[in-house]
Amino acid sequence: MTAAQAAGDPRGGARPLRLFLGAFGDPGHAFPMLALGSRLVARGHEVTLETWRRWRADVEAAGMRFLAAPEYPVFPTRERPLQPYEAVVKATAQTRPAVAELAPDALVHDILTLAPAMAGELEGVPVATLVPHVYPVGAPGLPPYALGARLPRTAAGRLVWRRFDRLGELGLRQGRAQLNETRARLGLRPVTRLHGGISEQLCIVWTFPQLEYPRELPDSVHVVGPLFWEPPFGEVEPPPGADPLVLVAPSTAQDPEHRLLRAAVAGLGDEPVRVLATWNRKPLAGPVFAPPNTRLVEWVSYSRTMRRCALVVCHAGHGTMARALASGCPVVAVPHSGDMAENAARADWAGVGVRLPWRLLSPQTVRLAARRALGDRAMAERASQLAAWSAAHDGPTRAAELVERLAMGGAGVSPGGECGRTR
Repeated sequence: MTAAQAAGDPRGGARPLRLFLGAFGDPGHAFPMLALGSRLVARGHEVTLETWRRWRADVEAAGMRFLAAPEYPVFPTRERPLQPYEAVVKATAQTRPAVAELAPDALVHDILTLAPAMAGELEGVPVATLVPHVYPVGAPGLPPYALGARLPRTAAGRLVWRRFDRLGELGLRQGRAQLNETRARLGLRPVTRLHGGISEQLCIVWTFPQLEYPRELPDSVHVVGPLFWEPPFGEVEPPPGADPLVLVAPSTAQDPEHRLLRAAVAGLGDEPVRVLATWNRKPLAGPVFAPPNTRLVEWVSYSRTMRRCALVVCHAGHGTMARALASGCPVVAVPHSGDMAENAARADWAGVGVRLPWRLLSPQTVRLAARRALGDRAMAERASQLAAWSAAHDGPTRAAELVERLAMGGAGVSPGGECGRTR
């Protein structure tokens, strides 16, 4: 029997659970874990969050213990970067002593952060995975994840995508081989499943079920809805007037040249809208001309601003897009890299946004995409429906309940109690 089982229900007055969280430091990964950790603290638990040093003050302000995560370069840098699984081995060696010392009742790791998962497994701790976007595991007849292709509408279309299944499986097998090499170096048994970095005990997916392609999910996978957190920030006034407000919200991690920001400001300058555009504290390589209907700012609070908007223009980072939809705003999604193409495809498929390919980005195409989105009443209504769903489903509380259940020796809830298992 674990310490958590002996303690009884943590919400019934027994001792709080000890929980260890680990997150990649980019905002799209750190923010959902901060949301989950904050809710677990509010429910009376002792929470340690291992992430990048830039979030230390925010972690501690939320009542969690901060632990600095290893920050090894795994992408091209001036120095020799580590291969991803080399970094996992080194990071696990650093994280494991902290996990052993804390002896948590459960551990939750971000999908990009495998070291805490490995450390938890080595220490015999129940491990859950937090996926900060749509569920990345495919199914027969679905387009490969991150490709950005729409769900096929016909049997012929599904047959076409099934022919790509083997090609995709080859890549997954290669990834599994690299993962198992890492596991062997750490003294862990190999895994046979292709997505071995996702926990079989509990996988928490923080997205709208309306963005998930219809398919059966494993009983351990739960789509809980958005997990929102953002740094504290005050009000930012938009340009004056009564025209519809459009927020230009570029990615905080991509597009260093601010192509989307520049194209949107130029393309919407003569439109009957008010434009609030932020460069999100990324240095501007040169001046950006702001037309009379536009206000340029370094940062905005999405939670305060998006609820006043009629449209959000973004790169389709999942956190930004989900916040817009939870605010009832359709999106113009201009995917840059990573999972953004997939997110844009889901918005297009769900009818809550207009997808604009990166290669076609220009002031003229942003203008046309914005006109289409603002003129589509059905699109606005569908975005409002997602906002209503979000208001009725508390993602952080649902995720916290699942973590508590795991820590108490359970495996989550039955599929019948889950929101959005199929659509």
